[in-house]
Amino acid sequence: MKLFVVAAFLVVAASAAPSDYASPAYRAPLITITSQSDERNADGSSKWSYTGSDYTAREESQIQKKFQGTTYDSYGRAIYGDVQGNTNRGSSYWVSPEGEKFTLTWTADENGFRASGKHLPVAPVHVYELPVAPVHVY
Repeated sequence: MKLFVVAAFLVVAASAAPSDYASPAYRAPLITITSQSDERNADGSSKWSYTGSDYTAREESQIQKKFQGTTYDSYGRAIYGDVQGNTNRGSSYWVSPEGEKFTLTWTADENGFRASGKHLPVAPVHVYELPVAPVHVY
């Protein structure tokens, strides 16, 4: 029994020991917020933004909008009609450690989420030729 208690104590002590994951010589850079704004309106719209000392920036705006959609009542029945939703737009800007500048803009509304940026991959466009059925001469 004593051997079990000593073994359990050693396991707990070994798991609590600091690992080499974060070396004490590494210090994360100090990043401060250089500007910030936040505006909330009574109609449900809002707009906020911030800029960091590491050349990052982000802004986002939201408006309440009525559109056609499906809601569910307490019995689980689908009801199609006017629903209240959000339309969001925003952008982010940052600089990579290599000095490359990135800008990402997005929109989320009744048409879905759409993001754009020069760094995002684009699917290749393929031109497919439809096969033609052979013509048999009898």
